Amino acid sequence: MAIKRNTKALSEFSMSSMTDIVFLLLIFFLVTSTLVNPNALKLLLPKSTGQVSAKATVSVSIKHYQDTDTYSYHINGEQTPIRFDQIEGELNELLMTEEDPTFSIYSDETVPIGQVVQIMNIAKRNHYKVILATSPE
Repeated sequence: MAIKRNTKALSEFSMSSMTDIVFLLLIFFLVTSTLVNPNALKLLLPKSTGQVSAKATVSVSIKHYQDTDTYSYHINGEQTPIRFDQIEGELNELLMTEEDPTFSIYSDETVPIGQVVQIMNIAKRNHYKVILATSPE
């Protein structure tokens, strides 16, 4: 007596669960990417009401260590500081391919204006546009 099965194994695969997972991952990465701070150094920026619509591709951060009265300079939020005399070469290298070279200066509240002006002089010599970053009031 031969008993035959009426059901056969299906060779189809449902992609709905995979698309749900991809969609959830996409939402997760979009939400977390907005939380990433482009300036990794902890700086107390001066407050301002004016906002600039230009977008800078490179940032220069100046950190003031009050206990030793020294300054450290960082390009694009790098943790390792560079010397002041290396800043111009780094900026030239990073901005050489830009059509409208613009960089932003992130300066601690306690940094004297003279230090900021030295960075602005580099921009003037090389015909770069400068944005001074501030925090909203």
